[in-house]
Amino acid sequence: MSKVPDLVKRLLVGRALRSTALHHQLLPKRVALPVFASDALSSVAYAPQEILVILSIGGVGLYSVSPWVAAGVVLVMLTVVASYRQNVHAYPSGGGDYEVATTNLGPTAGLTVASALLVDYVLTVAVSVANGADYVGATIPFVAEHRPLVAVAIVALLTVMNLRGIRESGVAFAVPTYAFMIAVVGMVAWGLFRLVVLGDELRAPTADYRILGEQADLAGFAMAFLVLRAFSSGCAALTGVEAISNGVPAFRKPKSKNAATTLLMMGLIAVTMFSGIIFLGLKSGVKLADPAIVASNVIINGHPAGSDYYQQPIIAQVASAVFGDGSFLFVVIAAVTALILFLAANTAFNGFPVLGSILAQDRYLPRQLHTRGDRLAFSNGIVILAAGACLLIWAFNADVSKLLNLYIVGVFVSFTLSQIGMVRHWTRHLKTETDAKARFHMVRSRVINGFGAVMTGLVLVVVLATKFTHGAYIVCVAMPVLFLMMKGIRRHYDRVAEELAAPEGHEADESLLPARNHAIVLVSKIHKPTLRALAYARATRPSSLEAVTVSVDADEANRLREEWDRRGIGVPLKILDSPYREITGPVLEYVKSLRRRSPRDVVTVYIPEYVVGRWWEHLLHNQSALRLKGRLLFKPGVMVTSVPFQLASSDRLKGRREPSAPGASRRSYQPPSKNTQVKA
Repeated sequence: MSKVPDLVKRLLVGRALRSTALHHQLLPKRVALPVFASDALSSVAYAPQEILVILSIGGVGLYSVSPWVAAGVVLVMLTVVASYRQNVHAYPSGGGDYEVATTNLGPTAGLTVASALLVDYVLTVAVSVANGADYVGATIPFVAEHRPLVAVAIVALLTVMNLRGIRESGVAFAVPTYAFMIAVVGMVAWGLFRLVVLGDELRAPTADYRILGEQADLAGFAMAFLVLRAFSSGCAALTGVEAISNGVPAFRKPKSKNAATTLLMMGLIAVTMFSGIIFLGLKSGVKLADPAIVASNVIINGHPAGSDYYQQPIIAQVASAVFGDGSFLFVVIAAVTALILFLAANTAFNGFPVLGSILAQDRYLPRQLHTRGDRLAFSNGIVILAAGACLLIWAFNADVSKLLNLYIVGVFVSFTLSQIGMVRHWTRHLKTETDAKARFHMVRSRVINGFGAVMTGLVLVVVLATKFTHGAYIVCVAMPVLFLMMKGIRRHYDRVAEELAAPEGHEADESLLPARNHAIVLVSKIHKPTLRALAYARATRPSSLEAVTVSVDADEANRLREEWDRRGIGVPLKILDSPYREITGPVLEYVKSLRRRSPRDVVTVYIPEYVVGRWWEHLLHNQSALRLKGRLLFKPGVMVTSVPFQLASSDRLKGRREPSAPGASRRSYQPPSKNTQVKA
């Protein structure tokens, strides 16, 4: 094949790295924070908004309970962060929730967690990129008209960046992530300063709008259900917290300590931004409605907003209230928010491949996922994640509202099982620990994980109850399908390992040794590749050797026989009839007839093949050989040997000419001189 694909790969991905360079790819805390926390931090762009959107179904009057809903989300977030700080210390190998659940609750619980996380990672990429496309589409009409296509292109760009390696992609994403954190925290701080110190009144662009509630006068169970639904949507702010526990091996030493510190920093920053945006949104009079009914339910100056109304997201409205609509800082906030939503997918690009590698090592996924690529990243996992996200984006037309209904179910399944597993972990260790100080730390950790299990379990129930009919059922179907698929892969690998296991104490099973070896050389015409294959077959000293050709045309077969006899080739030639002009079938039948006559004998089929140097030449040669090899490999007692013959075009891939030698497939090419007569 041409070198062009390899050159393109090097241009996009970079030069290959040695395995010994892996420690240079490990991340310091300042780079690990944007790499692993971008998902959790970016959720403040939509989690506060979702709370207000859901509450608006019952009318703007329900906004009064949003601080309590937000407080519940913050409580759960702090609990989960504290719980996962115990996880990274106890299980620093990078297995995260999967390892915790498998070790303490058994393989079934571990696979349940793994299937939940794999699904949620794919959704993380789809939701983040689709939401980012929404922000960009608000200012660029082309993006709004082609959201799925733009979102898929962004996923492709992120894929290339991550294929270049963890450290390189982390450095590239660090600047925009830090810019987002500084911009949002700065906006919150300046907004609070204007409210508390300067006494200014903040006015959002929608402060004077009215929203018609779809279900007015809610009370009792209906109102409680709506509040719980808003709470479950706000819990989207917790997605991405688990990524650090899966990415501990990517940290510099001391790995556990650095991962725990990064987790704490991420939690505090996320809580600050989430709380600040909700608070300033309510103080500035932000109004948000369900995008599906915003045209008719948002009232502007006594009239419905209409189909051309664009509802600004909550961060844009708060930035407008704090800095002024259209101001430079307003544009900066909008730009870095759109960018962080795209980069939030990077958390999944770092978590999914690591988890896939661990599952592959445990034989629950194909072994190719365990192998690092040229840049020491798990390239196969990165590509699979990107493909899954692109499929979801295209299937749901990059609609964030629809994708969000599928979101967070999987992550709370993993949260809950992981925390239950950690409770059992500390209980088991307390039975054998005698040191008082160590026991105190274990008891404290068990209490934290126990409280985390209760909280995340309650949230999971709420999420399933409020989101199931709105699309969460798709995840509830996808997770068992993935679970059963991984079980099936493990059964296959176990069955193969059992079948291939060599008995102890024996170098070779005598029953496996063939009585004789019948060699067959396939012949289409008499040329150098055929003569080389015959010479090689002779050199292996088989019990018997014959050349076989298939007679598609009787005249050609007769001419081949005449030339064979004229040359005096010392190998018998057998011609197989083919009334239907097929080559593969007659060869297979002949091989089977040899096996039937001598079941303990081995039949070795030698196939001459051309080695070419251009991609289009592959389409012109060796197609029959490929089909025949594919069929022969399924025949027991049949060995297939390819005998290559390098054509002149293959020299361009070697970088230098092959020297003449007894083992060379051909002599070095010598161009004919002007006086040389070349016979036709």
